[in-house]
Amino acid sequence: MLKQYKLRNYNFRLVFYVIVLTIIGILVIGSARQSVQDKQILGLVLGMIAMIAISLIDYSFVLRFSWLFYFLNIVLLTFVKYMGDNTKGSTRWVTLAGIRFQPSELSKIILILFFAYFFMKYQEKLNTPNILIVSFVLAGIPLIMIKTQPDLSTTIVTALVFISLLFIAGLSYKIVLGVLAISIPAVIIFISLILQPDQKILDPYQYKRIMAWLQPEKYADAAYQQLNSKMAIGSGQLLGKGLNNSEITSVKNGNFISEPQTDFIFSIIGEEMGFVGAVVVIVLLLLIVLECIWMAGKARDLAGRLICCGMASLIGFQAFVNICVTTGLMPNTGLTLPFVSYGLTSLVTLFMGIGFVLNVGLQPRKY
Repeated sequence: MLKQYKLRNYNFRLVFYVIVLTIIGILVIGSARQSVQDKQILGLVLGMIAMIAISLIDYSFVLRFSWLFYFLNIVLLTFVKYMGDNTKGSTRWVTLAGIRFQPSELSKIILILFFAYFFMKYQEKLNTPNILIVSFVLAGIPLIMIKTQPDLSTTIVTALVFISLLFIAGLSYKIVLGVLAISIPAVIIFISLILQPDQKILDPYQYKRIMAWLQPEKYADAAYQQLNSKMAIGSGQLLGKGLNNSEITSVKNGNFISEPQTDFIFSIIGEEMGFVGAVVVIVLLLLIVLECIWMAGKARDLAGRLICCGMASLIGFQAFVNICVTTGLMPNTGLTLPFVSYGLTSLVTLFMGIGFVLNVGLQPRKY
Protein backbone atom coordinates (compact mmCIF):
# COMPACT_ATOMS: atom_id res chain seq x y z
CA MET A 1 0.00 0.00 0.00
CA LEU A 2 2.75 2.46 1.00
CA LYS A 3 5.99 2.60 -0.94
CA GLN A 4 9.31 4.38 -0.83
CA TYR A 5 8.84 7.33 -3.15
CA LYS A 6 11.37 9.83 -4.45
CA LEU A 7 10.64 13.41 -3.43
CA ARG A 8 11.80 14.70 -6.82
CA ASN A 9 8.85 12.88 -8.44
CA TYR A 10 6.31 14.78 -6.32
CA ASN A 11 4.63 17.36 -8.53
CA PHE A 12 4.83 20.45 -6.34
CA ARG A 13 3.87 22.64 -9.33
CA LEU A 14 0.46 21.00 -9.48
CA VAL A 15 0.02 21.37 -5.72
CA PHE A 16 0.98 25.06 -5.96
CA TYR A 17 -1.50 25.77 -8.78
CA VAL A 18 -4.33 24.03 -6.93
CA ILE A 19 -3.69 25.80 -3.62
CA VAL A 20 -3.31 29.25 -5.22
CA LEU A 21 -6.54 28.79 -7.18
CA THR A 22 -8.37 27.64 -4.05
CA ILE A 23 -7.09 30.63 -2.05
CA ILE A 24 -8.32 32.97 -4.79
CA GLY A 25 -11.67 31.19 -4.55
CA ILE A 26 -11.77 31.67 -0.76
CA LEU A 27 -11.08 35.40 -1.13
CA VAL A 28 -13.80 35.82 -3.76
CA ILE A 29 -16.26 33.72 -1.76
CA GLY A 30 -15.64 35.99 1.23
CA SER A 31 -16.57 38.95 -0.92
CA ALA A 32 -19.61 37.21 -2.40
CA ARG A 33 -20.94 35.75 0.86
CA GLN A 34 -18.87 36.31 3.98
CA SER A 35 -20.88 33.84 6.08
CA VAL A 36 -19.58 30.77 4.21
CA GLN A 37 -15.92 31.76 3.83
CA ASP A 38 -14.81 29.93 7.00
CA LYS A 39 -16.39 26.71 5.75
CA GLN A 40 -14.44 26.98 2.50
CA ILE A 41 -11.23 27.48 4.49
CA LEU A 42 -12.11 24.29 6.38
CA GLY A 43 -12.63 22.61 3.00
CA LEU A 44 -9.14 23.66 1.93
CA VAL A 45 -7.60 22.20 5.11
CA LEU A 46 -9.54 18.94 4.83
CA GLY A 47 -8.81 18.76 1.11
CA MET A 48 -5.07 19.20 1.61
CA ILE A 49 -4.99 16.51 4.29
CA ALA A 50 -6.91 14.12 2.00
CA MET A 51 -4.72 15.00 -0.99
CA ILE A 52 -1.44 14.40 0.84
CA ALA A 53 -2.64 11.16 2.41
CA ILE A 54 -3.98 9.75 -0.87
CA SER A 55 -0.87 10.83 -2.79
CA LEU A 56 1.20 8.49 -0.63
CA ILE A 57 -1.03 5.44 -1.13
CA ASP A 58 -0.29 3.23 -4.14
CA TYR A 59 -3.14 3.81 -6.60
CA SER A 60 -2.82 0.18 -7.79
CA PHE A 61 -3.72 -0.93 -4.26
CA VAL A 62 -6.76 1.36 -4.24
CA LEU A 63 -7.93 0.09 -7.64
CA ARG A 64 -8.22 -3.43 -6.20
CA PHE A 65 -11.36 -2.20 -4.44
CA SER A 66 -12.88 -0.63 -7.56
CA TRP A 67 -16.00 -2.79 -7.54
CA LEU A 68 -16.54 -2.05 -3.85
CA PHE A 69 -16.29 1.70 -4.58
CA TYR A 70 -18.67 1.31 -7.51
CA PHE A 71 -21.37 -0.37 -5.41
CA LEU A 72 -20.80 2.11 -2.58
CA ASN A 73 -21.44 4.86 -5.12
CA ILE A 74 -24.73 3.23 -6.13
CA VAL A 75 -25.74 2.90 -2.46
CA LEU A 76 -25.00 6.58 -1.77
CA LEU A 77 -26.96 7.70 -4.84
CA THR A 78 -29.83 5.47 -3.67
CA PHE A 79 -29.73 7.18 -0.27
CA VAL A 80 -30.13 10.50 -2.08
CA LYS A 81 -33.28 9.26 -3.78
CA TYR A 82 -34.97 7.99 -0.62
CA MET A 83 -33.30 9.94 2.20
CA GLY A 84 -31.99 13.07 0.46
CA ASP A 85 -32.55 16.68 1.45
CA ASN A 86 -34.72 18.60 -1.00
CA THR A 87 -33.35 22.05 -1.80
CA LYS A 88 -34.99 24.36 -4.36
CA GLY A 89 -36.74 21.47 -6.10
CA SER A 90 -33.67 19.22 -6.33
CA THR A 91 -32.65 16.32 -4.11
CA ARG A 92 -28.86 16.13 -4.31
CA TRP A 93 -27.75 16.11 -0.68
CA VAL A 94 -27.81 13.43 1.97
CA THR A 95 -26.91 13.52 5.67
CA LEU A 96 -25.10 10.48 7.10
CA ALA A 97 -23.60 10.34 10.61
CA GLY A 98 -24.23 14.06 10.96
CA ILE A 99 -22.28 14.91 7.79
CA ARG A 100 -24.18 16.54 4.92
CA PHE A 101 -22.60 16.00 1.50
CA GLN A 102 -23.37 15.64 -2.21
CA PRO A 103 -22.77 12.05 -3.44
CA SER A 104 -22.81 13.08 -7.12
CA GLU A 105 -19.54 14.99 -6.56
CA LEU A 106 -17.87 11.93 -5.06
CA SER A 107 -19.38 9.86 -7.87
CA LYS A 108 -17.20 11.66 -10.44
CA ILE A 109 -13.98 10.56 -8.71
CA ILE A 110 -15.24 7.02 -8.07
CA LEU A 111 -16.19 6.54 -11.72
CA ILE A 112 -12.76 7.75 -12.87
CA LEU A 113 -11.09 5.21 -10.57
CA PHE A 114 -13.49 2.41 -11.49
CA PHE A 115 -13.12 2.79 -15.25
CA ALA A 116 -9.35 3.22 -14.93
CA TYR A 117 -9.38 -0.27 -13.42
CA PHE A 118 -12.04 -1.70 -15.76
CA PHE A 119 -10.52 -0.44 -19.01
CA MET A 120 -7.04 -1.57 -18.03
CA LYS A 121 -8.32 -5.04 -17.14
CA TYR A 122 -10.15 -5.41 -20.46
CA GLN A 123 -7.74 -3.38 -22.58
CA GLU A 124 -7.31 -6.12 -25.16
CA LYS A 125 -11.06 -6.66 -25.47
CA LEU A 126 -12.11 -3.00 -25.29
CA ASN A 127 -13.41 -2.83 -28.85
CA THR A 128 -15.56 -5.96 -28.58
CA PRO A 129 -19.35 -5.52 -28.37
CA ASN A 130 -19.61 -7.27 -25.00
CA ILE A 131 -17.14 -5.01 -23.19
CA LEU A 132 -18.53 -1.85 -24.80
CA ILE A 133 -22.09 -2.76 -23.82
CA VAL A 134 -21.06 -3.65 -20.26
CA SER A 135 -19.08 -0.42 -19.87
CA PHE A 136 -21.99 1.71 -21.08
CA VAL A 137 -24.38 -0.09 -18.73
CA LEU A 138 -22.00 0.36 -15.78
CA ALA A 139 -21.67 4.05 -16.59
CA GLY A 140 -25.36 4.46 -17.34
CA ILE A 141 -26.67 3.26 -13.97
CA PRO A 142 -25.10 6.06 -11.84
CA LEU A 143 -25.63 8.61 -14.62
CA ILE A 144 -29.38 7.90 -14.69
CA MET A 145 -29.52 8.11 -10.89
CA ILE A 146 -27.78 11.51 -10.97
CA LYS A 147 -30.08 12.72 -13.78
CA THR A 148 -33.19 11.91 -11.73
CA GLN A 149 -32.10 14.08 -8.76
CA PRO A 150 -32.49 16.09 -11.12
CA ASP A 151 -28.94 17.16 -12.01
CA LEU A 152 -28.60 17.21 -15.79
CA SER A 153 -25.41 19.32 -15.80
CA THR A 154 -23.46 16.91 -13.58
CA THR A 155 -24.80 14.03 -15.66
CA ILE A 156 -23.52 15.60 -18.89
CA VAL A 157 -20.06 16.43 -17.49
CA THR A 158 -19.67 12.96 -15.95
CA ALA A 159 -20.75 11.38 -19.25
CA LEU A 160 -18.13 13.46 -21.10
CA VAL A 161 -15.46 12.26 -18.65
CA PHE A 162 -16.52 8.64 -19.26
CA ILE A 163 -16.35 9.12 -23.04
CA SER A 164 -12.89 10.69 -22.68
CA LEU A 165 -11.69 7.70 -20.64
CA LEU A 166 -13.11 5.31 -23.22
CA PHE A 167 -11.33 7.11 -26.05
CA ILE A 168 -8.01 7.31 -24.20
CA ALA A 169 -8.24 3.62 -23.27
CA GLY A 170 -7.99 2.75 -26.95
CA LEU A 171 -11.44 2.92 -28.52
CA SER A 172 -11.17 2.16 -32.23
CA TYR A 173 -11.36 5.16 -34.57
CA LYS A 174 -13.77 3.16 -36.74
CA ILE A 175 -16.18 2.96 -33.82
CA VAL A 176 -15.69 6.66 -33.04
CA LEU A 177 -16.49 7.65 -36.64
CA GLY A 178 -19.49 5.31 -36.68
CA VAL A 179 -20.84 6.80 -33.46
CA LEU A 180 -20.34 10.34 -34.78
CA ALA A 181 -22.17 9.45 -37.99
CA ILE A 182 -25.15 8.36 -35.89
CA SER A 183 -24.94 10.83 -33.00
CA ILE A 184 -24.69 14.08 -34.99
CA PRO A 185 -28.08 13.60 -36.73
CA ALA A 186 -29.47 12.24 -33.45
CA VAL A 187 -28.38 15.39 -31.59
CA ILE A 188 -29.98 17.60 -34.25
CA ILE A 189 -33.24 15.66 -33.93
CA PHE A 190 -32.99 15.79 -30.12
CA ILE A 191 -32.50 19.57 -30.12
CA SER A 192 -35.44 20.06 -32.48
CA LEU A 193 -37.62 17.93 -30.19
CA ILE A 194 -36.73 19.68 -26.93
CA LEU A 195 -37.40 23.08 -28.49
CA GLN A 196 -41.04 22.13 -28.99
CA PRO A 197 -43.35 23.81 -26.42
CA ASP A 198 -45.06 20.51 -25.56
CA GLN A 199 -41.82 18.49 -25.22
CA LYS A 200 -41.65 15.90 -22.42
CA ILE A 201 -37.92 15.09 -22.57
CA LEU A 202 -36.60 17.84 -20.29
CA ASP A 203 -37.97 19.03 -16.98
CA PRO A 204 -39.82 22.36 -17.22
CA TYR A 205 -37.01 24.32 -15.52
CA GLN A 206 -34.42 22.83 -17.91
CA TYR A 207 -36.53 23.75 -20.94
CA LYS A 208 -37.00 27.26 -19.59
CA ARG A 209 -33.24 27.73 -19.12
CA ILE A 210 -32.54 26.75 -22.73
CA MET A 211 -35.25 29.04 -24.07
CA ALA A 212 -34.01 31.88 -21.82
CA TRP A 213 -30.60 31.48 -23.45
CA LEU A 214 -32.02 31.45 -26.98
CA GLN A 215 -34.70 34.11 -26.43
CA PRO A 216 -33.70 36.20 -23.37
CA GLU A 217 -36.12 39.00 -24.21
CA LYS A 218 -39.08 36.58 -24.16
CA TYR A 219 -37.98 34.70 -21.04
CA ALA A 220 -36.58 37.64 -19.07
CA ASP A 221 -37.50 36.11 -15.69
CA ALA A 222 -35.24 33.12 -16.38
CA ALA A 223 -32.53 34.99 -18.30
CA TYR A 224 -31.81 37.65 -15.68
CA GLN A 225 -29.01 35.64 -14.03
CA GLN A 226 -26.91 35.39 -17.17
CA LEU A 227 -27.71 38.94 -18.28
CA ASN A 228 -26.62 40.32 -14.90
CA SER A 229 -23.59 38.04 -14.94
CA LYS A 230 -22.39 39.45 -18.25
CA MET A 231 -23.05 42.97 -16.98
CA ALA A 232 -20.97 42.27 -13.85
CA ILE A 233 -18.04 40.82 -15.81
CA GLY A 234 -18.05 43.71 -18.27
CA SER A 235 -18.22 46.33 -15.52
CA GLY A 236 -14.99 45.04 -13.98
CA GLN A 237 -12.99 46.26 -16.98
CA LEU A 238 -9.21 45.69 -16.71
CA LEU A 239 -8.44 45.58 -12.98
CA GLY A 240 -11.88 45.26 -11.39
CA LYS A 241 -13.59 47.16 -8.60
CA GLY A 242 -11.72 45.37 -5.82
CA LEU A 243 -12.77 42.60 -3.46
CA ASN A 244 -15.27 43.57 -0.75
CA ASN A 245 -15.86 46.94 -2.41
CA SER A 246 -18.80 49.10 -1.34
CA GLU A 247 -19.61 50.69 -4.69
CA ILE A 248 -23.34 51.16 -5.15
CA THR A 249 -22.88 50.56 -8.88
CA SER A 250 -21.68 47.02 -8.19
CA VAL A 251 -23.95 44.35 -9.65
CA LYS A 252 -23.05 42.05 -6.77
CA ASN A 253 -23.72 44.67 -4.09
CA GLY A 254 -27.14 45.23 -5.64
CA ASN A 255 -27.92 41.52 -5.14
CA PHE A 256 -28.54 41.10 -8.86
CA ILE A 257 -26.54 37.86 -9.08
CA SER A 258 -28.10 34.68 -7.69
CA GLU A 259 -25.80 32.21 -5.93
CA PRO A 260 -22.71 34.44 -6.39
CA GLN A 261 -20.62 32.12 -4.20
CA THR A 262 -21.30 28.98 -6.27
CA ASP A 263 -22.55 28.79 -9.86
CA PHE A 264 -21.82 32.44 -10.74
CA ILE A 265 -18.58 32.94 -8.83
CA PHE A 266 -16.82 33.82 -12.11
CA SER A 267 -19.11 36.85 -12.37
CA ILE A 268 -17.73 38.14 -9.07
CA ILE A 269 -14.19 37.47 -10.27
CA GLY A 270 -14.84 39.47 -13.43
CA GLU A 271 -16.44 42.39 -11.60
CA GLU A 272 -14.08 42.66 -8.63
CA MET A 273 -10.80 41.36 -10.09
CA GLY A 274 -11.36 42.51 -13.64
CA PHE A 275 -10.05 41.06 -16.88
CA VAL A 276 -6.65 40.41 -15.28
CA GLY A 277 -8.15 38.41 -12.41
CA ALA A 278 -10.37 36.41 -14.75
CA VAL A 279 -7.38 35.55 -16.96
CA VAL A 280 -5.34 34.48 -13.91
CA VAL A 281 -8.11 32.06 -12.86
CA ILE A 282 -8.46 30.66 -16.39
CA VAL A 283 -4.68 30.24 -16.75
CA LEU A 284 -4.45 28.43 -13.39
CA LEU A 285 -7.23 26.04 -14.43
CA LEU A 286 -5.47 25.45 -17.75
CA LEU A 287 -2.14 24.79 -16.00
CA ILE A 288 -3.78 22.24 -13.68
CA VAL A 289 -5.29 20.43 -16.68
CA LEU A 290 -1.97 20.48 -18.55
CA GLU A 291 -0.08 19.16 -15.51
CA CYS A 292 -2.53 16.26 -15.25
CA ILE A 293 -2.07 15.48 -18.95
CA TRP A 294 1.73 15.77 -18.64
CA MET A 295 1.70 13.31 -15.74
CA ALA A 296 -0.48 10.96 -17.77
CA GLY A 297 2.33 10.78 -20.31
CA LYS A 298 4.71 9.60 -17.58
CA ALA A 299 2.33 7.05 -16.03
CA ARG A 300 3.64 3.52 -15.69
CA ASP A 301 0.42 1.86 -16.91
CA LEU A 302 -2.93 2.50 -18.56
CA ALA A 303 -4.77 2.84 -15.23
CA GLY A 304 -2.47 5.65 -14.12
CA ARG A 305 -2.84 7.37 -17.48
CA LEU A 306 -6.63 7.14 -17.25
CA ILE A 307 -6.69 8.56 -13.70
CA CYS A 308 -4.67 11.60 -14.79
CA CYS A 309 -6.63 12.15 -18.00
CA GLY A 310 -9.91 11.59 -16.17
CA MET A 311 -9.11 14.37 -13.70
CA ALA A 312 -7.93 16.62 -16.55
CA SER A 313 -11.22 15.98 -18.37
CA LEU A 314 -13.32 16.59 -15.27
CA ILE A 315 -11.65 19.89 -14.36
CA GLY A 316 -11.42 21.04 -17.97
CA PHE A 317 -15.01 20.25 -18.98
CA GLN A 318 -16.54 21.59 -15.77
CA ALA A 319 -14.55 24.82 -15.86
CA PHE A 320 -15.33 25.34 -19.54
CA VAL A 321 -19.08 24.87 -19.02
CA ASN A 322 -19.18 27.12 -15.93
CA ILE A 323 -17.34 29.98 -17.63
CA CYS A 324 -19.44 29.62 -20.78
CA VAL A 325 -22.61 29.87 -18.67
CA THR A 326 -21.50 33.00 -16.80
CA THR A 327 -20.50 34.68 -20.07
CA GLY A 328 -23.74 33.71 -21.83
CA LEU A 329 -22.19 31.27 -24.31
CA MET A 330 -24.23 28.32 -22.98
CA PRO A 331 -27.57 27.87 -21.20
CA ASN A 332 -27.57 28.05 -17.42
CA THR A 333 -26.55 24.62 -16.09
CA GLY A 334 -25.88 25.02 -12.38
CA LEU A 335 -22.29 23.74 -12.45
CA THR A 336 -19.64 25.06 -10.06
CA LEU A 337 -16.18 26.33 -11.00
CA PRO A 338 -13.55 23.77 -9.84
CA PHE A 339 -11.53 24.80 -6.76
CA VAL A 340 -13.13 28.28 -6.83
CA SER A 341 -16.86 27.95 -6.12
CA TYR A 342 -18.13 27.39 -2.59
CA GLY A 343 -18.86 23.78 -1.69
CA LEU A 344 -17.05 21.47 0.73
CA THR A 345 -17.99 18.23 -1.05
CA SER A 346 -16.84 19.52 -4.42
CA LEU A 347 -13.59 20.99 -3.05
CA VAL A 348 -12.58 17.98 -0.95
CA THR A 349 -13.37 15.44 -3.69
CA LEU A 350 -11.37 17.46 -6.23
CA PHE A 351 -8.40 17.48 -3.85
CA MET A 352 -8.83 13.72 -3.45
CA GLY A 353 -8.69 13.33 -7.23
CA ILE A 354 -5.52 15.44 -7.37
CA GLY A 355 -4.08 13.18 -4.68
CA PHE A 356 -4.47 10.17 -6.97
CA VAL A 357 -2.84 12.11 -9.82
CA LEU A 358 0.12 12.94 -7.56
CA ASN A 359 0.53 9.27 -6.66
CA VAL A 360 0.59 8.34 -10.34
CA GLY A 361 3.39 10.87 -10.73
CA LEU A 362 5.32 9.30 -7.86
CA GLN A 363 5.47 6.03 -9.81
CA PRO A 364 6.68 7.11 -13.26
CA ARG A 365 7.27 4.76 -16.14
CA LYS A 366 10.80 3.36 -16.25
CA TYR A 367 12.61 3.86 -19.53
